[in-house]
Amino acid sequence: MKVLYAASEALPFAASGGLADVAGSLPQALKRRRVDCRVVMPLYGTIRNEFRDTMKFITSIMVPVSWRRQYCGVFEAKAGGVTYYLIDNEYYFKRNTLYGHYDDGERYAFFSRAVLEILPHIDFKPDIIHCNDWQTSLVPVYYTTNYGSREGYTGIKTIVTIHNIQYQGKYGKDILGDVFGLGEETMSLVEFGDCVNLMKGAIECANKVTTVSNTYAEEILDPWFSHGLDPILKARSYKLSGILNGIDTKNYDPETDKDIFFNYSAKEPENKAKNKAALQELFGLPVKEETPVIGIVSRLVSHKGFDLIKRVMWEVLETTDVQLAVLGSGDWEYESFFKEIAAAFPEKVGLRLGFVPDMARKIYAGSDIFLMPSKSEPCGLSQMVALRYGSVPIVRETGGLKDTITDSGDGKGNGFTFKSYDAYDMLDAIRRALAAYSDKKKWATLVKRALKCDNSWGKSAKEYIALYESLISE
Repeated sequence: MKVLYAASEALPFAASGGLADVAGSLPQALKRRRVDCRVVMPLYGTIRNEFRDTMKFITSIMVPVSWRRQYCGVFEAKAGGVTYYLIDNEYYFKRNTLYGHYDDGERYAFFSRAVLEILPHIDFKPDIIHCNDWQTSLVPVYYTTNYGSREGYTGIKTIVTIHNIQYQGKYGKDILGDVFGLGEETMSLVEFGDCVNLMKGAIECANKVTTVSNTYAEEILDPWFSHGLDPILKARSYKLSGILNGIDTKNYDPETDKDIFFNYSAKEPENKAKNKAALQELFGLPVKEETPVIGIVSRLVSHKGFDLIKRVMWEVLETTDVQLAVLGSGDWEYESFFKEIAAAFPEKVGLRLGFVPDMARKIYAGSDIFLMPSKSEPCGLSQMVALRYGSVPIVRETGGLKDTITDSGDGKGNGFTFKSYDAYDMLDAIRRALAAYSDKKKWATLVKRALKCDNSWGKSAKEYIALYESLISE
């Protein structure tokens, strides 16, 4: 089985979010299960020289972008046993950031065309082209309208995975032909409301549509989660399924992680207490073993649940013996809030604004509890990483949080959950977690249960392979 995994970012080459983790890990998991999975992504200007030096130039071609023909260099690299094809065009990709440019629509139209145009030149005809998010949503559209009947292209199936439905690739109808190179007869495929919607086009044209958790696949049929696309998803629900993301358990491994203070494991968890003491020192907090530390590693934005935290955290800090270790950046409102409580409770709140990867790992390893009360969370990786490091999550039951964390009230769960998007429901979950922490024997059992949770890519890879096989057999 041959799969070409098309993504706008992938580790170790370029990353801005969770997609890069998935694109760097899932192909490796598939490869281990004898799927010839290769990745195609842009050759960004931000890719470090240490990676560029290992790349091999394959060929250069000209790629049509509507009435233009643009240079496309094709480079090959290896990482984790997986072959990567990197698409070079300095006009589109030699920039300081991956996204947020005025011509993103044209940049990823070029990339989507290039994904298809390079196939005759790389000696690799995939059975499946697996696309991800709006940046590659034009691949199934172009395949359906321009490539599917061409010699050498027949029989390829396409899948699009929605990592976050909020980002859909919306553009004015006037650029349908001039930028995307699509005729008026294709308008019905990509038109939604008063604009061209690339995600909608992918849902219409792809053979299958997946999301990154089972619960999120159900949620996006609801207008509250769908950002307007629920009518299209309901009409094409026969294509839709959810497959939960995993994490790279070799990368996130407290037994070998060089970024944490002390290594430990599920079998020998004693050093986790040393990590807690070192974390308290790092954040300028009193070193108190009996005081529970709640970790937060996140973008500080409303949909991550920070309006709930803002509502009740003063009460938590005033009435309980607890410490916070917070790492993140985002909206001014929430950055200011954490500055205020850090100033008001200097012995209870440690704050670092920004994102420092090694510090994030120190928080996972050193905290007792990990707070993640998201309004929506397609999959979420942080709660799985927290489990891997034995930090017991408190989460709202949404998306992948619901699929990975179960409440320990039954004596079997791996965290604490709440259902309603309500600050006092969250507060109740926090209080239950703090009460559980006071029973050292039960808490130690809960931490060991968290450490033993398996959120590796193995199960997810098997589900993707089953999906691929079902498509190929059709």
